[in-house]
Amino acid sequence: MKKILAFAGSNSSTSINQRLLDHITGRIQGHEIKMLQLTNFPLPVYDEDIERESGIPMNAKIIHNHIRDHDALIIAVNEHNGTASAFFKNIIDWLSRNQKNFLEGKKILLVSTSPGKRGAKGSLDYCRDIFGRFGGDVIESFSFPSFQDNFEDAKVTNEVLDMGIEDVLTTFAHQIEA
Repeated sequence: MKKILAFAGSNSSTSINQRLLDHITGRIQGHEIKMLQLTNFPLPVYDEDIERESGIPMNAKIIHNHIRDHDALIIAVNEHNGTASAFFKNIIDWLSRNQKNFLEGKKILLVSTSPGKRGAKGSLDYCRDIFGRFGGDVIESFSFPSFQDNFEDAKVTNEVLDMGIEDVLTTFAHQIEA
């Protein structure tokens, strides 16, 4: 049994990415899953003057410790203007200042959704790229398009998308057990 940490990169109380993440983690069997609410760990906007004067904020160190203590990650990333939200980018900035390879040795399942047909693909691609710079291994990713049209009552209503999620989860489970 592997320890999996799951979190959404959104700070919205009505996040559709959090809803998708809840659904996906609910489908995983045989592993210990911890959900982390990043909004419980407020961070100032990254500024090298703050870092120089005050050091790395304790909340960045706490998030890093959660990541370090798990074997794999499931991250749901939202999208603002075609890329990761400022909220999530700021967390990445602080984590990378705390330790450049903060994702080293972590196998990652990356998912995204949006109301539109691209399913936050821009943010997904951005995170897939940047996570490698910090030592992470994105072994699977899934972009879920048109959230409101394909998800209702905590369930995927589109059979093709549901099968896609199942395929991604199967591959992810095999990879983290290897």
